[in-house]
Amino acid sequence: QFDDNVDGHNQLELGDIERGLEAADVVVEREFHTKTVHQGYIEPHSATAWWGANDRVTLWTSSQGHFQIRDSTAEHIGLPPSSVKSVPMEIGGGFGGKTKVYIEPVVALLSKKTGVPVKMTMSRAEVLEATGPTSGSYTKVKMGVTNEGKITAAQAVLKYESGAFPGTSVGAGAQCMFAPYDIENILIDGFSVLSNKPKTAAYRAPGSPPASFAAESVVDEICEKLQIDPFEFRIMNAAKEGSRRATGVANPRIGCIETEEAARAHEHYSTPLKGLNRGRGVATGFWMNGAGPACATANVNYDGKVNLIIGSVDIGGSRPAAAQQFAEVLGISAEDVNPQIGDTDSIGYTSMTGGSGVAFKTGWASYEAAQDVKRQMLERAALLWEVDADQVELLDGVFRHRSDPDLRISFQELAANLAGTGGPVVGRANLNPSGAGPAFSTTVVDVEVDPETGKVTILRCTMIQDAGKAVHPSYVEGQMQGGAAQGIGWALNEEYAMADDGAMLNSTFLDYRMPTALDLPMIDTVIVEVANPHHPYGVRGVAEVPIVPPLAAMANAIYDAVGVRMTDLPMSPAAIVKALSEKGVTNGHGTG
Repeated sequence: QFDDNVDGHNQLELGDIERGLEAADVVVEREFHTKTVHQGYIEPHSATAWWGANDRVTLWTSSQGHFQIRDSTAEHIGLPPSSVKSVPMEIGGGFGGKTKVYIEPVVALLSKKTGVPVKMTMSRAEVLEATGPTSGSYTKVKMGVTNEGKITAAQAVLKYESGAFPGTSVGAGAQCMFAPYDIENILIDGFSVLSNKPKTAAYRAPGSPPASFAAESVVDEICEKLQIDPFEFRIMNAAKEGSRRATGVANPRIGCIETEEAARAHEHYSTPLKGLNRGRGVATGFWMNGAGPACATANVNYDGKVNLIIGSVDIGGSRPAAAQQFAEVLGISAEDVNPQIGDTDSIGYTSMTGGSGVAFKTGWASYEAAQDVKRQMLERAALLWEVDADQVELLDGVFRHRSDPDLRISFQELAANLAGTGGPVVGRANLNPSGAGPAFSTTVVDVEVDPETGKVTILRCTMIQDAGKAVHPSYVEGQMQGGAAQGIGWALNEEYAMADDGAMLNSTFLDYRMPTALDLPMIDTVIVEVANPHHPYGVRGVAEVPIVPPLAAMANAIYDAVGVRMTDLPMSPAAIVKALSEKGVTNGHGTG
């Protein structure tokens, strides 16, 4: 950091930090560093454009938000958004890295020049060097506690690298790092710092993992000093409904305590871990979750099947989740609902797929579209039976007369009668909901460290997370496992190797080391369901928060295994060997 390269500063303050530190019996202050890492999506950026007659442009893109791509591309090429149609393609991973335009304006202008469609695909080196990884970071954390284990104060300074252009996720990191706790006195200063590196972009719970790595590592050290169980300490100080986060916002109904209690009760945590150089670590992470505008349109076919058109790009199973929430209203099978993503000319504006908001916002839009279909179908049944609509009800996919049990017709049968009772039924919904509901995730991980080589072997990993309501449990588990895998990669291996002149030295997946199936055990999952009261089915976003706690959990497990606290990421074999050598540890120690 220099005097002239700070491009942003924000501060969060709650209570009186000096008073809180004075009330503490134990104060721990530590510094942490993390390197630049990439989202690691397998599919590179790719786009096709056709500049047609009347200056109408069609884009085929792989992105997390085709409306945002449309709007940004239109601005770059000098057309109104209404003159650009963006068609969403299946996406091969994004994790926050496919929310901006890079090559879309280029292919559009090349198509204008040539008069034919133009396609462009980035190489892997171009993706790594020129799109947007997450920030490298420096974090200093200072926490005070009483001898009884009550946190009295938490202070932090965060410095996140912007890269060559302004802007980082340091504000989100500041909001998240102490959010699992009920702390009266907090002071956090966050700085965005320009550096000679690629510009940064969002990466799954942007800003939260490195900040949580620092906070949860200090919490683990405090637990050791006080000789208190890590979960007992966390639950004693846990955030709960009504407690305030660093932003001053009072928590709504949340599942922090329930998640940590489930982790403490899990047989993984209670099973003794024996053996030389083996250790267990735990950590809890937070993500606030988001929402935004969303639209859904439902066309009822005469065979009883429904075409559901939504505006959210599916990067994690949101189409089935939307179909399930739609089908639940009507009491029909989710398999009878065909969810599709409409292009920007076919569906109303929908904000990008990010912030873990799609199952919440687009699921809710699908719910409301189903309610619209239900109202119209009730009227059609009433017309068929020549009764008032308020005399008809829908139960388990069957329309029934409230007082005449002989009058009943299934959803499919009524759909076959739509042509004769007024024509097609089309349900729709457009909304911009609030109340997304924050999420908490806890990691329990066991490792074995080879003190000679520094290699870390993950023996077991369990993820516990509050999903509000798991609409599609296996997809929720997949998100938890994927987040854990990325967090472990961030902790152990991943980093941008940079030359002094700013060139990236490891711009291939051969040299940029991400974990594979060979590096990880089966990641166990426990879904906790503390319903979000601000959603019809209690849904909370689930995709981002599981990447947050593994970084600190891995560091805490390595300390438990070999007695060295790792404060810099990645905790590569070379870094661990160096740390052991500096401390004079050669044979590690046992745990149990």
